[in-house]
Amino acid sequence: MITVLGILYVTAVSLLSLFGLLGLYTLWQYWRHRHDTFPCPVVASEPLPPVTVQLPIYNERYVVERLIETAVHLHYPADRLQIQILDDSTDDTTRQAADLVARYQAEGVNIQLVHRDNRQGYKAGALAAALPQATGDYIAIFDADFQPPAEFLRQTIPHFLQEPDLGMIQTRWGHLNADQSPLTAAQAIALDKHFAMEQTVRHRANLFPKFNGAGGVWRRACLEDAGGWEDDTVCEDLCLSTRALLRRWQFRFLNDVTAPAELPPTITAYKIQQARWAKGSTQCLRKFGVQILLDSGQTMASRLYGLLSMAAYSSNLLLLLLLLLQIPLIAARYRFSPNLIVFSVVAVSQPLLFILGQQVLYPDWLRRLRHFPTLMIVAIGLAPSNGRAILQALFGHNHPFLRTPKRGTAVQTYHLAFDWIILVELFLAAYAALGIVLALRQQNLGPVLFLASCFLGLSAVAILSLRDFSSK
Repeated sequence: MITVLGILYVTAVSLLSLFGLLGLYTLWQYWRHRHDTFPCPVVASEPLPPVTVQLPIYNERYVVERLIETAVHLHYPADRLQIQILDDSTDDTTRQAADLVARYQAEGVNIQLVHRDNRQGYKAGALAAALPQATGDYIAIFDADFQPPAEFLRQTIPHFLQEPDLGMIQTRWGHLNADQSPLTAAQAIALDKHFAMEQTVRHRANLFPKFNGAGGVWRRACLEDAGGWEDDTVCEDLCLSTRALLRRWQFRFLNDVTAPAELPPTITAYKIQQARWAKGSTQCLRKFGVQILLDSGQTMASRLYGLLSMAAYSSNLLLLLLLLLQIPLIAARYRFSPNLIVFSVVAVSQPLLFILGQQVLYPDWLRRLRHFPTLMIVAIGLAPSNGRAILQALFGHNHPFLRTPKRGTAVQTYHLAFDWIILVELFLAAYAALGIVLALRQQNLGPVLFLASCFLGLSAVAILSLRDFSSK
């Protein structure tokens, strides 16, 4: 039996090492393509093509006014700019949006409130329902937490005009509240790594690039050719971009154009966001895995990169498996081969990507990295929540779209129900603590660092979650 558990442990470590290898490959490709540039083409100011800006919202009373004000002040010819507020709200957000829309319509702004009295299809359903009323040849999308800069459209639309096969442009997400707390600072490091490193490599090396759901622009012809918005996953962005790539459309990521957004200010909001991304990525892997693998129009490197990226959240389940195996193996005094150190060396690639992401974006990158330990601790603590989401994607049938609550400058936020996953986090934290005691009694120091990391991460996330719940 113990031999079987040892085999399971080595298997889990080996699978985790695949994501370490993915990180090494990303580092290599970034080095190869680090000097690639995509300057904004110089095009005539007249005539620019018609553009529709879509703003999907659901119960966003704290940020809806800020969002609309920002969209209205985009610098683009007024006769070629349409703004759609896609509102599924059930609270006073609708009234706030309607008041602002009426005010700007009176000033001549082409802005409409598209309100649904149901959430059929959630965000994908709202985007699909509003598309027939859109007048633009290009569709820019911003979620409720975004504040795009005024020049956003002039920095993106010209790229489309000279490349007819360019179907989508994604810009880098900036951060409105990175300095609000150690939690938001840690999130900023994580997103910077994704955009500055992974998205840069995906697009420049043509390794299955993707749309991130907001802060991007679609060519309408591409969107429709790919089949439009589908609501059978909770990552409608990854679903659509995968279908567009399989239809041979080209994508571009602009690292020098930012779309600032609010980072989830509480651990509960962050858990909701990350669980949705974990579930959606897993759903897309199930939906497109075979198609991607068999797509001869993509290189094998691109196909494998796309598949491993979609599967990356499975590392949460592997981490939980490693944790659960600790006590039985420690109790049996199981000793692993020193050769396993190779897997630890491979795993260093992912931290290097986080560090390099800060170094290429900020002059004060060393100061920002003081929040890197927080990121690592929180990432471990999210394993139960993300793991549950993955299992729901694999075995569940009901997949509601849980939007990330936004706060803006408000002190309070929307009430969230107690989540039983907190009890799992507390149990696993206690389990890790028991493992530490057992390992120390046997003077087996090998597992202590991993168990201590699990204890810190799981207990920290559980305590912060309880604090969020008690403060409502």
